Amino acid sequence: MIIGTGIDLVDIPRFERTMERTPRLRERLFAPAERTLRIPSLAARYAAKEALIKALGGSDGVHWTEIEIASEPSGKPHFVLSGSTAAVVEERGILTLHLTLTHDAGLAAAFVVAEGAPL
Repeated sequence: MIIGTGIDLVDIPRFERTMERTPRLRERLFAPAERTLRIPSLAARYAAKEALIKALGGSDGVHWTEIEIASEPSGKPHFVLSGSTAAVVEERGILTLHLTLTHDAGLAAAFVVAEGAPL
């Protein structure tokens, strides 16, 4: 059963300017394993985190650095959640999070489907 969906779109040049103006955003928004990635990849991960919050129906109990987007050997992205963010997902009955990312032509996008047990 689908519990929620979320989508987000990020303007990569604007995101890059923001990151340059406020370098500490890397530490506030991204897990340690994400911080060394290039700007287009960071923008896509930022979009994924925003899309996840939308799929959850809000950000209560969610912390940016507790949401990591990792890649399987095939390149498929997936969430690695920890702390209170993982607890929020569990409390909402979410068993699986589906994620897709893209970046091209100056834009990065993410789409998330939060799936729970069938009724």
